[in-house]
Amino acid sequence: MISILRGQILEIADRSIVIDVNGVGYKVSLTEDALHSLKTGVGITIWTHLAVRENSQDLYGFTSKKERDFFELLITVSGIGPKTALNILSLVSSETLARAICEGSTSHLVKVSGIGRKTAEKIVLELKDKLSSYAYTETDGRSTSDMSSDSDAIEALKALGYSADESREAIKKVMVNANKDNKKISDTGAKVKAALKVLN
Repeated sequence: MISILRGQILEIADRSIVIDVNGVGYKVSLTEDALHSLKTGVGITIWTHLAVRENSQDLYGFTSKKERDFFELLITVSGIGPKTALNILSLVSSETLARAICEGSTSHLVKVSGIGRKTAEKIVLELKDKLSSYAYTETDGRSTSDMSSDSDAIEALKALGYSADESREAIKKVMVNANKDNKKISDTGAKVKAALKVLN
């Protein structure tokens, strides 16, 4: 099992990169957020999961062990394959998703292409107990509706041409600034307006 790779980025494609590790090129599928922060010729350490099937061996990569472990939890759910799990983590961070699952919310999951309400409910049901001890960081103390509003604002910014990474960082800054000023911004439109000021 290949669980970690250290090497130089040779190529960045649509949803994957090629890493040169001592003269061997490994193709690794990544989340959209991870891809946006990478450049060719740069050294990188990637936590990986090797998915072995009858006619293929695919590597899925993550910038942290925590995210890789969450991905491996997702694919334990029946009907959730590696590609679907990667799509889920491209849409929303593992911390946000873990909290939503623990609170029984399916709103983030049903936004992923190919996931219906029944599948989303199955993910929540099967992972809720396993995630009870999951360590939260960026979403600690926030409600599921707040996180859902963040997700909608990020989608709106992406529709305006910003990358998922830029959009998420802008929303994060907006929420940090709001907390400093003791303001509550829960409306999606207000978050988008504030984020555009940050981005411009």
